Amino acid sequence: MKLLNYFLIITVFQSVSMVALAQKQTYCNPMNLDYGYTPIPNFSEWGRHRATADPVIVNFKGTYFLFSTNQWGYWYSHDLNNWEFISRRFLRPWNEGYDELCAPAVGIIGDTMLVFGSTYTNIFSIWMSTNPLQDQWTPLVDSFAIGGWDPAFFTDENGKFFMYNGSSNKYPLYGVELDRKTMQPKTARKEVYLLEPERFGWQRFGEHMDNTFLDPFLEGAWMTQHNGKYYLQYGAPGTEFSGYADGVAVGDHPLGPFIDQALPFSYKPGGFARGAGHGSTFLDNHNNYWHVSTIAISVKNNFERRLGLWPAGFDKDGTMFCNTSFGDYPHYLPQPNAKHEQDMFTGWMLLNFNKPVLSSSTLGAYATNYAVDEDIKTYWSAKTGDKGEWFQSDLGELSTIRALQINFADQDVDYLGKINGLAHRYQVLSSVDGKKWQLIVDKSQNTKDVPHDYVELSKPLVSRYVKIINFGMPGGKFALSGFRVFGNGSGEKPKPVEEFIVLRTEKDKRSAWLKWKPVDEAYAYNIYLGTSKEKLYNCIMVYGANEYWLKILDKDAVFYFAIEAINENGISERSAIQEVK
Repeated sequence: MKLLNYFLIITVFQSVSMVALAQKQTYCNPMNLDYGYTPIPNFSEWGRHRATADPVIVNFKGTYFLFSTNQWGYWYSHDLNNWEFISRRFLRPWNEGYDELCAPAVGIIGDTMLVFGSTYTNIFSIWMSTNPLQDQWTPLVDSFAIGGWDPAFFTDENGKFFMYNGSSNKYPLYGVELDRKTMQPKTARKEVYLLEPERFGWQRFGEHMDNTFLDPFLEGAWMTQHNGKYYLQYGAPGTEFSGYADGVAVGDHPLGPFIDQALPFSYKPGGFARGAGHGSTFLDNHNNYWHVSTIAISVKNNFERRLGLWPAGFDKDGTMFCNTSFGDYPHYLPQPNAKHEQDMFTGWMLLNFNKPVLSSSTLGAYATNYAVDEDIKTYWSAKTGDKGEWFQSDLGELSTIRALQINFADQDVDYLGKINGLAHRYQVLSSVDGKKWQLIVDKSQNTKDVPHDYVELSKPLVSRYVKIINFGMPGGKFALSGFRVFGNGSGEKPKPVEEFIVLRTEKDKRSAWLKWKPVDEAYAYNIYLGTSKEKLYNCIMVYGANEYWLKILDKDAVFYFAIEAINENGISERSAIQEVK
């Protein structure tokens, strides 16, 4: 159908049947931030692109502040969903030429926020502010004599102040107590943690943890105090991998000694947006814990990354967990008295995985189906970024639509650094028969940069076809890495998985092979595992397969497994829990 006819259809239906947007009660990973473009030319040789990583969120006076790598500023939010960017350069004149807040440390002492960037020099400032909302900062110290890469600040409940740092595949993480007024060391810097890949399978380097190229990297320290215990969090084994995760080791003192939990606590190796490493843990305004961490794309270079936000917490035994089950599907925003180990997923399923698609044009090998294959690394691109380029998804049957996530890709963009004032402009239409269309989302006049735009509808919409029409890209061509439609189909939930087998050999108990009988009408499976029947805190989502090679286990521990099947209509009952020694 010609573009002119589309606009006639839009005009007719806009007046009678537009579905208004809701005031959002939910969110969806990756976080929808106006990510800057990688400002380092040598890191953009395969195409310029957005990137950030190594996030820190702190709850400061009831407002959430987010800092991450090389963004030339920071964000704030009152609800963990709508984020506003504040431009700020933290480099001093004598720092020019260095990274701008790479893997920053952010700490709170009393009514003051502190910020410090990674450096191996002694010429970086620690900045302080009692009013970061108004971008009011002054140097606390002009040069910090004991800098380090991937620093992290921590204030103990008794007021003592500590710094951790380390980013290496050779050296450990370090910790030191600092004088909270002068920032001078009060203790010698101490080794606090070193990886043990010979014991913990998930710490092995490589996309498949084969450890054949490099030794694993240890980085991204973060400390959380809970009920008298100290939880040292750290990222491993490499930021470019789906298995990039945060582990946690527990101690009775901020400088250790620490004992590892058997599995990574922040771990998301499957699904659309993969990876959950090098992050931070914080309390929301309802006193619930959250964890923010790094998602890997790693297509245009290894450091092409996004951010994800996951519910977290501690169980009655003091085990720290992070709930990444359905971690890139719609979840509820902070709620009073939430149970983060179970309550935050909306139950809205993905409706268009590998369903039929059409587009206005296709650029080279950037095939149309890449926009619905649930892989953030692949994307469809139109031949141009012109107004009128479009993409259409067929859900296969009438379904109840509740939300959309539009993930734009960077194709032929020509930006470096943080560019303010960019915007994505588009409209989304729906149809029950592919002939008559109604406008359901109108962002043709949008003024915001929304590379992972998430739209929650104000009321459910029954439809079959969904189409997005481009009205303007920030730069480059109209390209989508994921056009994702969420809601519920009209059929039956899948039946439970049968013949679920977990095999673990004596030769290498860090690994196991999982296999199961395929379930008719299921498009994916969730594998749950943990160290007891009541602690199945880790989840692996598997699309389009009925086996999985698992390489993350603690060779000295016993594990428990269960599996469930997933389709457009819902989730099956979980299988019986298996003990595997």
